[in-house]
Amino acid sequence: MKQYKMRRGETLDENAPDLKATIEGYFGPVTGTEEHDGHELYVVGDPDNPVFERIVAGAATFSGKKDQLAVHFEERDAAEVIAEGNADAAQDAVSAKNDFLLEVTGRDAKSRRESMKRAVEDDAPDV
Repeated sequence: MKQYKMRRGETLDENAPDLKATIEGYFGPVTGTEEHDGHELYVVGDPDNPVFERIVAGAATFSGKKDQLAVHFEERDAAEVIAEGNADAAQDAVSAKNDFLLEVTGRDAKSRRESMKRAVEDDAPDV
C-alpha cells in the first residue's frame, strides 16, 4: 500500500471532494470497502481495465496531519494480458494511474517520485 501526499497548500477534500466517484470514474464501480492500517478504503473488485486485477484506494487520515491518498494497484501478469490480446490496455492502465494520482494529489509523476525518494532517504539508518 502506497501513501501519497497532497501538493503543498492542497487537501484531499479539495482535490477530490467525492473520492469514491473519482475512483469509479477512473477504474470502475466500487464493490466494497476494506480496512488497512485503521483506514476504511474503497475496493474496485472488477476494474474496467483488464490489466488491473483489483484496486484498493481511499483516504488515510492521521490526527494532526493532512490526509494522504492510500492506494494499492494489483496488476495481472503482463504476459497473460498480452496473450489475451490486451496489449493496448497496459498503456491505458499507466495513463489511468497517473491521471488519477495527478487529479487527487495535485502532483505529477516526477514530483511523486522525488517525494518518495526523499522519504526513503529520511528513513535510512545512520551509519
